[in-house]
Amino acid sequence: MAQVLTPTAAPGSPAEGAEGVRSAGSDPARASAGALAACNATLVVENMYCGGCMRKVEQALLQQPGVASARANLSARRVTVTCSTGRVSTDDLIEALAGAGFKAAPLLDEPAAAARSADRDLLRRVGVAGFAAANIMLLSVSVWSGQSGDMDTSVQTLFHWLSALIALPTVAYAGQPFFRSAVQALRARRLNMDVPISLGVLLATGMSVYQTMRGSQQVYFDAAVSLLFFLLIGRYLDQLMRSRAAGAAANLLGLRGSMATVIHADGGTERLPARSLAPGMRVLVATGERIGVDGRILEGRGGVDESLITGEADPAPVAPGRQVFAGTLNMGPPLVVEATATDESTLLAEIGRLMTAAEQGRGRYVRLADRAARHYAPAVHLLGLATFVGWLLTGHGWEPALTAAIAVLIITCPCALALAVPAVQVAAASRLFGRGVIVKAADGLERLAEADTIVFDKTGTLTLGEPRLVGGGACSDGLLARAAALAASSHHPYARAVVREARDRGLDPVAATDVREVAGAGLVRDTAAGEERLGSAVWCGVEGEAGDVATLWYRPAGGEAAAFRFEDRLRPDAGEVIATLARAGYRVELVSGDRPAAVETAAGEAGIAQWHARQNPAQKIARLDALKAAGCKVLMVGDGLNDAPALAAAHASISPSTAADVSQTTADVVFQGERLVAVVEALAVAKAARRMALQNFALSLGYNVLFVPLAVAGYATPLIAAIAMSSSSIAVTANAVRLRSKRLEL
Repeated sequence: MAQVLTPTAAPGSPAEGAEGVRSAGSDPARASAGALAACNATLVVENMYCGGCMRKVEQALLQQPGVASARANLSARRVTVTCSTGRVSTDDLIEALAGAGFKAAPLLDEPAAAARSADRDLLRRVGVAGFAAANIMLLSVSVWSGQSGDMDTSVQTLFHWLSALIALPTVAYAGQPFFRSAVQALRARRLNMDVPISLGVLLATGMSVYQTMRGSQQVYFDAAVSLLFFLLIGRYLDQLMRSRAAGAAANLLGLRGSMATVIHADGGTERLPARSLAPGMRVLVATGERIGVDGRILEGRGGVDESLITGEADPAPVAPGRQVFAGTLNMGPPLVVEATATDESTLLAEIGRLMTAAEQGRGRYVRLADRAARHYAPAVHLLGLATFVGWLLTGHGWEPALTAAIAVLIITCPCALALAVPAVQVAAASRLFGRGVIVKAADGLERLAEADTIVFDKTGTLTLGEPRLVGGGACSDGLLARAAALAASSHHPYARAVVREARDRGLDPVAATDVREVAGAGLVRDTAAGEERLGSAVWCGVEGEAGDVATLWYRPAGGEAAAFRFEDRLRPDAGEVIATLARAGYRVELVSGDRPAAVETAAGEAGIAQWHARQNPAQKIARLDALKAAGCKVLMVGDGLNDAPALAAAHASISPSTAADVSQTTADVVFQGERLVAVVEALAVAKAARRMALQNFALSLGYNVLFVPLAVAGYATPLIAAIAMSSSSIAVTANAVRLRSKRLEL
């Protein structure tokens, strides 16, 4: 039965709408976050090998009714399709790609098995081609040696026929990946780079058989089989490196617990697949078992390895009431967890979608490479034809003319150019993910690399965002309960601290209804007696210096405002991170909506000289605009509703995030865990990625500048062309893969 996609508000849609979406009737450079109410399907495209293939895949899908966008990922050989209206069947998408000459299938939950099978198939073909090339080369060396000695012509002819007996089945078997791709392209009335490769191998083999039948000594069996051997080596290593670079997002879902032990109401247990669980179920997690759901601990205390989510190596202590996430590992005694999110709704699945969106996005460098490859492919075909005609016009025979033209077509394949930036992008996103940093925007790393000024928010960003109420005993239980009822509707750290204090007193506050949250001000609710408010001093009617004595105020309907004072610790590495940024030449500022005394204290402890207090969202944006007018490219680091406009207005943005905020934040990059060093890591990786992207451009262009004239002049045979082309693709991919383990300093 065909899978049908229906338009829904997909989780992670902000990432799907990030920069780089190529959609019908829109500029791919800038699509607003969340602009598409969309559903997604990911297809594996088996024979997508170059930038031209990638463009044709996207065009074929965009022509289908109901398809809003199509984004191909050359590194992973996948395409993500987003629908906007109507009902779109995956069978229709696969059929559309088949009509364009591409073989596609839906991405399964376990893509690794198919990838391993493809790797083994290519490796077998490499082995057959290598064995045959070695034996044919031995026969060829004997013939070459005998031409200057006393070897009879009949013996030389016999050796040529032996070479043919080895070469013909080898070409038929080892050349299938290229031949199939070329036939599919020609059936769709298009050209890809496997067409000239297949043409070169078949012509060289056919000419060799013809010359052997004539008794001529000019045979090319060794060149044809060696050409296949080196091309297959290049394709195998290229595929191997792609899978290594693109593995982080693809492997995420495999880290979910496949089975879970469900506790029924009567106390009985049952082992069920994790994907069949539903919110509200109680799940028993044994020691050493992966948690299969997002949920809240009901029973048990111990430690959970959350390195998959936060990047922190030490197990996190857990107790009843603590939230845990799918994919994390129980390192302590058994736990009983109440499921709150399952299967595709878990944080792990959300992170996987964000990672895939970042890998398949189009940054500026990627779009530049796409345009270059699009114009480059037709040019090289014309160059090959011109080479053939030129050699004929200069009096050479058709054989050397055709050989030179084939060499030109092979050597000018733009695979290295098409891979130059996507490989770096995938490697950078994979490295950051391993450190608890998720890249969401397509060109987020490019803009991070350009930043020269960093503006931090205070609460929840420079600090841990876990303030504790100080002097709570001065508040009556009734007053605290009413304030906590308002606060329960907000995710702000101060609001959570009020709720936590109320629960510690055993009040168990229930969230009030009809509560409105005003960014940068606070919460308000209409009651029969009038408005009650929780928020800043000004918001609660406290004016002048009186408002500086507390961070949060609560004003009941018709009553006097009550003060709530908090203390919040800086992140453990905040001072070290600020010092590192200053040494690297960044201008650092602290801009907060908190009162001046608290902001000054935090800035002093962190080592930030320039700070601004009592800044509402509009004032934060005004400060960013002032820095922009001064020529600065600002990176905003903040969280919370009041920081969202500033995050969107900055040149680049990073946000620390909890599970609930991952899909809601407008930041380009989200980091998990308590350590602020993630900001330094993101900046270092962004700068290294930019350097490597430029290096890859230089490698691919330099290769063409060096070898194309040699091929046109006849100095590069098809064999040399194959080696050069494979080497260039391997070089740019290997350079990108270095980023995953390279030691970086800001």
